[in-house]
Amino acid sequence: MARIINMKVGEILGQPVVIENRSGAAGNIGTQIGANAEPDGYTMTFGYSGTLSINPFIYEDTHWRQSDFAPVIFLSKVPLALVVNAELPVKNVQEFIELAKTRQLTFGSSGQGSINHLAGVLFASMTGANLMHVPYRGGGPALNAVMGGQVDALFVVPVVVAPQLNGTKLKILGVTSAQRSEILPGVPTIAEAGVPGYEVSSWNGVMVPAGTPETVISRLNKAFNEALDDPKVKKGLVDTGYEIIGGTPERFTHWVDSELEKWGPVVKQAGIRSE
Repeated sequence: MARIINMKVGEILGQPVVIENRSGAAGNIGTQIGANAEPDGYTMTFGYSGTLSINPFIYEDTHWRQSDFAPVIFLSKVPLALVVNAELPVKNVQEFIELAKTRQLTFGSSGQGSINHLAGVLFASMTGANLMHVPYRGGGPALNAVMGGQVDALFVVPVVVAPQLNGTKLKILGVTSAQRSEILPGVPTIAEAGVPGYEVSSWNGVMVPAGTPETVISRLNKAFNEALDDPKVKKGLVDTGYEIIGGTPERFTHWVDSELEKWGPVVKQAGIRSE
């Protein structure tokens, strides 16, 4: 997502925006580096659902706090899709729930505490479905496991599974967003398919270190909003499955707060802690 938008933002700001990947600890290392940067607007942190709304409940110490940052913009959301192995005898979400009440079904994920893991935990708690979590080392292996029949189901980003739906190994039952996905417009949301109130998305936004001048934050916010409104950027995001958000810094703050409130109980219910 950052690579789709960074060049346009750089054009608007009049200088390049360079992406520096800092992996490790489920995003905490990169986020900590951003938190400790100089508050001058030259170092921004690309935050997403995992680091900002899930990690605080999993890690005893993330080495950063939400108060270390000032929000710039809420960029986008990406829904997930509930897919099952084609041999599973269900045609829709309700049949999947009913089957999972008569016997235990399995669902894969890209790892403990990932958004597709917690999507399954939330789904089970809201429906009474008997689902056992099977973590994999990434989304690719988890998808292969569903296609191969090693696990029954998976919550996965729609753009990943769309090319597979013409084959004979997967069935898609619903999407986790509040509205239908533009990538899969013919697929109902899980909420409209019989689980009212169910909504899950992966999301992302931009932050700067706390103490960054308001004039700098305002300039960055304006640049990102303009970039999101660019036709080429819009097409790149929508074609990749993103729902464009944009707006004020405060909008991002309110969203992060609501997601923290949502996922805290789910993480506790799942009993997830970092090793």
